[in-house]
Amino acid sequence: MMKIIRYLVLTSLVIAISGCSCLQENKDVLFQVSTMNAILERDYDGEITYKELRQHGDFGIGTFNSLDGELFALEGKFYRIKADGMAYPVDDSMKTPFAVVTFFEPDKSVLLDGASDYKQLQQYLDNLLPTKDIFYAIKIEGTFKYIKARNIPRQNKPYPQFSEVVKSQLIFEFHDVEGTIVGFRSPAYVEGMSVPGYHFHFITKDRKTGGHLLEGQMQDVKIEIDYTPEFHVALSESG
Repeated sequence: MMKIIRYLVLTSLVIAISGCSCLQENKDVLFQVSTMNAILERDYDGEITYKELRQHGDFGIGTFNSLDGELFALEGKFYRIKADGMAYPVDDSMKTPFAVVTFFEPDKSVLLDGASDYKQLQQYLDNLLPTKDIFYAIKIEGTFKYIKARNIPRQNKPYPQFSEVVKSQLIFEFHDVEGTIVGFRSPAYVEGMSVPGYHFHFITKDRKTGGHLLEGQMQDVKIEIDYTPEFHVALSESG
């Protein structure tokens, strides 16, 4: 069994601020495998299996070894969206160099029934949050007028820099589509360790296709937000 180093980076900063009594011990934890700096340094191979990752959350996003697919996890079901844009079930033996998961238990739910682009959505979400100093898990479900998503093909060794990898991304566009967006909002101070701001992945209602969200126009959606004040990072001792 691989040994993991776990770091508690942030603990319950906003329980009093949010006035939420529904935070539960060991549930409102954002569990992250590795760091964004490691990805930027071409560390595209991880040792943590998806069987291990499932123990820390039923909701999340991430990637796979060799950057071979985008992770979409919701309600305990894990999908790998590959470069062809298609979503496939995740085998427990697969491994991840970077992933972020939590057990999703929403603290806030709102309906957005007007047109809104991705930038407007982020501003709208910012106005819903009690503080910008903790992490939030966010689910957006409904009808989207437009979605632009990307997927990256599997990388071969010697691995190129991530800035070069992104140049090979494949773009997928969806119009008048039902589906779900999942992801997180992270504080600005975690830059390098995680992805500051919003980071989302999308999948269609039939769970057949999707990708990393680049742009979107919301039409009629339900937004659920889980306040997540604890942040744990797992690193391999052999890394």
